Amino acid sequence: MKAVVFNIGCKVNQYESDKIIQALEERGFEVFSHFAFADIYIINTCAVTAEAERKSRQAVKRCLAHNPEGRIYICGCSSQNDPVQFEKKGVYYVCGVDKKKLLERIDNDFLFCIPNRNILLKPKDRTRAYVKIQDGCNNYCSYCIIPYLRGVSRSRAVEEIVQEVKALSQSTKEIVIVGINLSLYGKDIQESLAGLIRKLKDIDVRIRLGSFYAESIDRELLDSLFSLKQFCPHFHLSLQSGDDQTLKAMNRRYNTDTYAKKIELIRSYDKNAAITTDIIVGYPTENDKMFENSVNFVKNMKFGDIHIFPYSQRKRTKAADLTPLKPEIVKERVAVMTKTKRQLINEYLSANINKEQTVLFEEEEHGIKSGYSERYIRIYAKTDRDLAKVMPKEFYKDGLKGEVRI
Repeated sequence: MKAVVFNIGCKVNQYESDKIIQALEERGFEVFSHFAFADIYIINTCAVTAEAERKSRQAVKRCLAHNPEGRIYICGCSSQNDPVQFEKKGVYYVCGVDKKKLLERIDNDFLFCIPNRNILLKPKDRTRAYVKIQDGCNNYCSYCIIPYLRGVSRSRAVEEIVQEVKALSQSTKEIVIVGINLSLYGKDIQESLAGLIRKLKDIDVRIRLGSFYAESIDRELLDSLFSLKQFCPHFHLSLQSGDDQTLKAMNRRYNTDTYAKKIELIRSYDKNAAITTDIIVGYPTENDKMFENSVNFVKNMKFGDIHIFPYSQRKRTKAADLTPLKPEIVKERVAVMTKTKRQLINEYLSANINKEQTVLFEEEEHGIKSGYSERYIRIYAKTDRDLAKVMPKEFYKDGLKGEVRI
């Protein structure tokens, strides 16, 4: 039996998709993560924006194009938010964020062909793996539907996480620690993110953090991170706006001064640390001056990259009752912020020329390999290695090209 598990959305979704893939392989399925002919298709959906939901629905058509007779199973945030939108021809089963229900249904549907469930699988060698340490969120930002779909914050036990990281370190070169809101890790079980990181200090594998909130940055956390054997100094700190009035309207729990001080603290540990962020453009209460403040603040923070999202109205959120800005205004502001993003990326890449990077190579084209450095810069080089130190010398495509160090 063949299965396709197609993921849409965040790194937490990717972790959960990886777990589904592992569970299906244990049940004897041959599993693909790209579209191909298969007996069953599992679409792990996303609801963070209207565009993510559109892509989730569109994935159904892509499955049917490969096998009109295949069984399509839908899970994830979009189907939790609105299951009816997936109840259409060709879709066999719809559940929400509870992936256990999905696997129970597959077990029931394919019990006749599932082999010995105690089969032991050898870990797959791969470049990068995700470890989810936390789910849910308590913050209820005014634009965000995720807490309504994922529930309140729930942390995994420290030792359970440590064991998973140790096991994965035998088969992967980099582990990304992810959660819906990493900043809340441990608060429900009398633990802390810094305490967890200290337990990982002897594990010899690259460790990178997923997205989290700047207000959780303090010396205790930074001390624990920079004591890791192979910490990747890349911080994706969600900002959403560089204007204090907009942040307050969004129900974000910080202001720009607090955020800037956290960035300053990180750079006191590593002045060249990669700091990236998310920005929402066109929030309903954002006027021209607020948007200008946001652009200027982003420039001053010298981010290495920005993920830009035009505001997306989500039912059930507080902001859903606000009158959206005109589409042409939002489009114009996205263009301005995108120009700023490109400028900042070029500045950060330029600052890393002639600064040695450790690169995990993942792809090869025309004799040139590419992969990401510890600072999440895409690096290109001619080499036969999968892991190498590279001295970047010039701009190349979407990153830098350099020479492998002996």
